[in-house]
Amino acid sequence: MKMLKSFLTFLFFTSFLLFTNCSECNNENPRARITNMGTEEVSVVINTPSGDTENIRDLEPGKSSKFRSYNIGNITYTIVTENNQEVVETLNVDFCMDYEVIVNEDNSIAIITSFRE
Repeated sequence: MKMLKSFLTFLFFTSFLLFTNCSECNNENPRARITNMGTEEVSVVINTPSGDTENIRDLEPGKSSKFRSYNIGNITYTIVTENNQEVVETLNVDFCMDYEVIVNEDNSIAIITSFRE
């Protein structure tokens, strides 16, 4: 009985360590994507923390770009609609975080932030 209790205790702590270590983010770079919930196509210019510029062209309504990984720091999104309406949003991104930049029907911007485990 004593051996069974010791084994169960060992199994519990081993399982606990496995689950807690597997779910921790180890300073992974942040990721972000654009989701167009508007009524017209949008194009997006992304100025990254490292000084690079990326472009997403003609993102259709109801569609999302793929997640892209960035260095930590400020990302500036310049979103241009088919009617040449321009919206600029700057986002400070950090390790282990996912960001979804949403273009709403009225072309306003909403940002959803979630911790990546």
